[in-house]
Amino acid sequence: MYAKLETRTFLAMLLGVSLAFILLMKPFFGPIFWAVAIALIFHPVQQLLVRRLGDRPTLNALVTLFICMVIVVIPVLVLGAALIAEGMGIYQKIQAGEIRPGEYIDQVNQSFPAIQAFLGQFDIDFSGLRDRAVSAFLGGSQFLAKQALGIGQNTFQFFLGLALMVYLAFFLIRDGQKLIELMIQALPLGDERERLLFAKFAEVTRATVKGNLLIAIIQGALGGLIFWILGITGALLWGVVMAIVSLLPAVGAAIVWVPAAIYLAAVGDLVPALILTAYGVLVIGLADNLLRPVLVGRDTKMPDYLVLLSTLGGIVMFGINGFVMGPLVAALFMAFWGIFIREFGQPSHSEPESPEHDGASGK
Repeated sequence: MYAKLETRTFLAMLLGVSLAFILLMKPFFGPIFWAVAIALIFHPVQQLLVRRLGDRPTLNALVTLFICMVIVVIPVLVLGAALIAEGMGIYQKIQAGEIRPGEYIDQVNQSFPAIQAFLGQFDIDFSGLRDRAVSAFLGGSQFLAKQALGIGQNTFQFFLGLALMVYLAFFLIRDGQKLIELMIQALPLGDERERLLFAKFAEVTRATVKGNLLIAIIQGALGGLIFWILGITGALLWGVVMAIVSLLPAVGAAIVWVPAAIYLAAVGDLVPALILTAYGVLVIGLADNLLRPVLVGRDTKMPDYLVLLSTLGGIVMFGINGFVMGPLVAALFMAFWGIFIREFGQPSHSEPESPEHDGASGK
């Protein structure tokens, strides 16, 4: 009896200390998560270095991290700085009256009155829709301006998080396999289940970050390029916006370039409108269908509706990190239920065993 009490007390204290540790790490959740993602994505690079340079963990981890900094971290910082600067410029032009999004929408309405008639069939008020679109545009530019101001005021905090991410990524690259084995020994889920869940975690993280993010960057770059060629204001900003919405199935970059093509047609620029439409359909649109099976793989792809819902829910819950964490939580949800159905959803032993049951139990 006393031994049971000791065990229960120890487990309760273990749970309490673990929860306290999680709360302690909460302020650094973003850097920790991205350090884990970097370690997972660049694990094949680290393995290649092991084969080339031998079993030298510290050197291999440093070289891997250097490669990551050169091809990922530094370009993202440069792009982010340029994006915020352009967003600030557009916000200032809106404040000065040089950019008037409301007039652009009115121009489209005057050139294509059938749009308002079409929306009226669904009891959609065009003027209300116009006001919401203008508010969303102003809100987005204001958000970028606030982000620029916030980064300026919290420069130390930003670079502290960046340094922490790089520091943790080094140790995770070097000792990641040992940490996984330690967690497998500690977690009371069964080694086979734990290895399956860790494999699923790594698979979805790689697919989401390496695959979906790379596809989004490609689509955003293609969209920004055509906007720049056609002389559309804020090409870099719109390219980044297209990259972001490309992460969402059933939405995609078309939510940006289609209104732009409509506006070009409304103001009489028919040739640029046709060029943008053809480019959007044939280049930007096909990039997803051609690259996703290669970079992500059909086996790891969840249903589009689940990706959409989990991505939106992840962004609401976790902020910008949610575009990875949302699908990751959804994938782990499916993995847990898959294990449950496989292990506990079998027919009872009292029922006659069918050949299908024999085959399933033999797996």
